[in-house]
Amino acid sequence: MRAVRVDRLGTLEDLRLAEIPPPAPRPGQIGVSVHAAGVNFADTLMVSGHYQETPEPPFTLGMELAGVVSAVGEGVDRFEPGDRVFAVTGHGAFADEAVVEAVSAYPIPRGLGMAAAAAYPVAYGTAHVGLAHRAGLKQGEVLVVTGAGGGVGLTAVEVGKALGATVVAAAGSDEKLAAARERGADHLINYRSEPMRDRIRELTGGADVVFDPVGGDAFGDCLRAARPEARVLVVGFASGTIPKIPANVLLVKNVDVIGFYWGAYARLDPLVHRKSFEDLTDLYKHKRIAPAAGEVVPLERAGEALAMLAERRATGKIVLSMRDEV
Repeated sequence: MRAVRVDRLGTLEDLRLAEIPPPAPRPGQIGVSVHAAGVNFADTLMVSGHYQETPEPPFTLGMELAGVVSAVGEGVDRFEPGDRVFAVTGHGAFADEAVVEAVSAYPIPRGLGMAAAAAYPVAYGTAHVGLAHRAGLKQGEVLVVTGAGGGVGLTAVEVGKALGATVVAAAGSDEKLAAARERGADHLINYRSEPMRDRIRELTGGADVVFDPVGGDAFGDCLRAARPEARVLVVGFASGTIPKIPANVLLVKNVDVIGFYWGAYARLDPLVHRKSFEDLTDLYKHKRIAPAAGEVVPLERAGEALAMLAERRATGKIVLSMRDEV
């Protein structure tokens, strides 16, 4: 089978599309014929070894997938061959075949295609657990989302709106902001041409919740535009700069800064993931969210897709396809 391999930690140029034997599921696992796999910023960090859960090389890249169950390991009774599933893998998804822990796989909701299902687990899981579980976003509150044109940011706009928030989408281009408006954003800020802190205050009076996968200057602007008792979610650092948090601002404004790593719940409390996906499925069934892939790229162009993400050129979620139809 084909697989995108990391033979040694390095750069995207070091990736190779290799032919390797297909894996076999062990007890508690399922085998999946992969139709599509979501591309995540964490994949770009894993290539160089800068991600907190990078496996020892050699390994196959890819954190999430959608496909059809091809085999079932001992002790698994939730799935059988032929079931359509999406799953969180950690790594191993950028391949024609993969094995995943059965507890990390879920049935694809009826009507959701493979490409959309592959774009679903990490982005929607991160947005929903962050906003609903960690930040406790309430109906009627003001939510500010930075990086609102990227896969996770765009999803946070949609999920925040579904949860009843007034959503301010901040991104670096009018194209990305147009995509955020389509997902339900109430207000738009181009932070390359507008002062974000001032615009947040002008538009809404201040943020109750901030969802920040960008870091850098965007974090500081949002913190200073936060209302008293606001919650600021630290989701990632796509800007490449990890901000220093001024404790005096937290003290004076009674603001909470909340660290949030969605993947940790697979170990800390898997029920958080399961409950979140149940809630998301309910939102999907009631047409409050509409998962979709931003761009679908063939598996052999995985390096190109990762470069688009690393350079912040992507709008929406990039998905790799392993079949002609996804």
